[in-house]
Amino acid sequence: MVVVAYRQFRNFDPPQILRLWNESGLGRGAATGISCDEFDGLVIAQTYFDPAGLIVATTDNRHLVGFVHVGFGADETKSRLCRKTGVICAVIVDPQYRRQGIGRELIRRAEEFLRQAGAETIYGGGADPNDPFYAGLYGGSQPAGFLESDPAAAPFFQAMGYVPFERHLVFQRKLGPGGPEIMCVRMLNAKRQSKLAAATAYEPKDWWWSTRQGRLDSMQLGLMPKAGGSLLARVCVVGLDMYTTSWKMRAIGITGLHVSEHQRRKGYGQLLLDEVCRRVRDEMIQLAEAHAKETDAAAIAVIKSAGFQLVDAGVVYKKAGGAEPSTE
Repeated sequence: MVVVAYRQFRNFDPPQILRLWNESGLGRGAATGISCDEFDGLVIAQTYFDPAGLIVATTDNRHLVGFVHVGFGADETKSRLCRKTGVICAVIVDPQYRRQGIGRELIRRAEEFLRQAGAETIYGGGADPNDPFYAGLYGGSQPAGFLESDPAAAPFFQAMGYVPFERHLVFQRKLGPGGPEIMCVRMLNAKRQSKLAAATAYEPKDWWWSTRQGRLDSMQLGLMPKAGGSLLARVCVVGLDMYTTSWKMRAIGITGLHVSEHQRRKGYGQLLLDEVCRRVRDEMIQLAEAHAKETDAAAIAVIKSAGFQLVDAGVVYKKAGGAEPSTE
């Protein structure tokens, strides 16, 4: 019988963490083939990374057979962590060592760490504003819980006493030959009155954005009235270079779609998404991805109207009954 020991992260662990990441069948939403330097830049180098929050399972103190990584969400100002909200960002067990209780023990230790740190609520899967790690590495455009294309996630978390809390829909649009060509009267009218422009003045300034999406290549784009004036709509375009190996194509994510309140239902959201797709297609980008909460009917309608198709969904799970408050 194999004896499994548990300990916190050490500096020599990343190569084996990446081995588990690449070999564990996480589904279409996981970037693969990433280097230790890339993993370090997006995960380990986070200012709030705590080695005690990355717990590994080993067979000889060196050979990793599993790990769980937890963190905390942001407070309302998005200027600091909120330790009342704990997040299980990743949990992976080597396929050869599954069904031996390793995953269950990793989650137990992760929950214990979070509770002792003050967590009153624990989520399984990160989504803004409770997504401290793995932006750019899991989920695509942005973390969206655990994806349904990751088949082991749902049964595992439900067996661990977690229930679905919120669902995020994942849409994609192919930009190469055969991709959709969008045009309607409302969008034509919007196109006559506006033009695509940089929207750097609207770049998020909060710490939470800077430390997550801010680590990825991104740019703010918007629609400006041709006659001058304030932005009509804006989005953030995020480079998904980490997914090139997994998806066999270059892709971008479109996040933070916002249409000015008085300009809604006039085709500007649809036009902006289409214009962004046309612009990046000229730069040899072959795929665009956008997310929307399942409850956000307006965002879903705009994304679909711009030629995006539903390809996946992510679920954030919540520990049933909440977490026990820390006694410290």
